[in-house]
Amino acid sequence: PTYGRQLLINPIIAVVNLVFFFSSSLSQQTNLQQFVYLRSDLTGDTTNSRRAMASGFSGDETAPFFGFLGAAAALVFSCMGAAYGTAKSGVGVASMGVMRPELVMKSIVPVVMAGVLGIYGLIIAVIISTGINPKAKSYYLFDGYAHLSSGLACGLAGLSAGMAIGIVGDAGVRANAQQPKLFVGMILILIFAEALALYGLIVGIILSSRAGQSRAE
Repeated sequence: PTYGRQLLINPIIAVVNLVFFFSSSLSQQTNLQQFVYLRSDLTGDTTNSRRAMASGFSGDETAPFFGFLGAAAALVFSCMGAAYGTAKSGVGVASMGVMRPELVMKSIVPVVMAGVLGIYGLIIAVIISTGINPKAKSYYLFDGYAHLSSGLACGLAGLSAGMAIGIVGDAGVRANAQQPKLFVGMILILIFAEALALYGLIVGIILSSRAGQSRAE
């Protein structure tokens, strides 16, 4: 179990370090780009301005990086939680099914609830990716950060819920095979664990809706 948790925590640390590294480097690049455009306007050299207008890109050119990173984080972390919950509870179902095969279908509930977590990440990833179209609407760093926070909120909430569902499902189905009266209690625990991912989905939708409100078009 310790190795499994460490396997899930390492990608989170890597993503956080990646975000901080690229955030600082891209912010420096954006400031340098704005300085070049300002100097071009002051000196009368409109080459860079014409190049930017010809590209059809409106907003901050580095902002979509954070938006797409948020979409990827939502799907990846949610699927990691779903995979861990499915595998962990699936091991319990398989072990229990050797002695009580008639309870396999009844004990498949944790696997189903873990699989739903991936759908939450898919919903947020689709919402974020459809909101990134800099040629149709200006996309600024505010929008990128809003989409990044939306993806991380949904993804990490799904990851934590998947870990809870996997651990509870593994122990719950084994205990239910020995004491059938524990089934209702196991379902209630799984519902509250699933609610954690639902909270992340709700907050993710709210945060993604904030994109595009940084300034009046």
